[in-house]
Amino acid sequence: MDNATENILIANYFDASVYEMLDDLFENNVYPIVYAYIDGKEKFSFVPELCAAGMQKFLDSRKGDVRTNAVNSAADLKSGNLFYITCIDAPQKLRPLYEKYKSVFHCVYQTDIYTNEQWLEIMPLNASKANAIRQLKSLLGCEKIVAFGDGKNDIDMFELADESYAVENAHEDLRKYATDIILSNEEDGVAQWLARNFII
Repeated sequence: MDNATENILIANYFDASVYEMLDDLFENNVYPIVYAYIDGKEKFSFVPELCAAGMQKFLDSRKGDVRTNAVNSAADLKSGNLFYITCIDAPQKLRPLYEKYKSVFHCVYQTDIYTNEQWLEIMPLNASKANAIRQLKSLLGCEKIVAFGDGKNDIDMFELADESYAVENAHEDLRKYATDIILSNEEDGVAQWLARNFII
């Protein structure tokens, strides 16, 4: 990899302030799923005994994922280079945390469109889909960005893209930013759009 490429690909890990924030979550009885690089491998860690019901449903849907990393205690959630935190819990527990940290970290607070569970996603302040696209656009020399999405965490990506398509079952807040609405994910909306618009 040459120097130019190394300058483009920047890892967005949390700084040390993440540990204080995690302690605050624990004090509020919120025990998240923490994504990190541990010993050179991506893993998502969680404490099985401390999982809220919504989080357990999410984990059940990820059975067989090689990144799964059940740990013994909340302290173990601090292991590795942390880059993404998912809290799935009651709104009355998550909303105050969102309000507290939304200007400190890149936070997305939304009701999941598939499960109706309340999510609070927390990332480093500069980490976003839009920033990742900017890096890739520069690296690959792309002239046009076409984006697809379904959730509120896709809004910044839609704002950056030249064209943006929300699937039919997308979050209402995202639909406002879409160039157009396509078929739902259950109807292979993205694949059908690509098949109609590109010859492979």
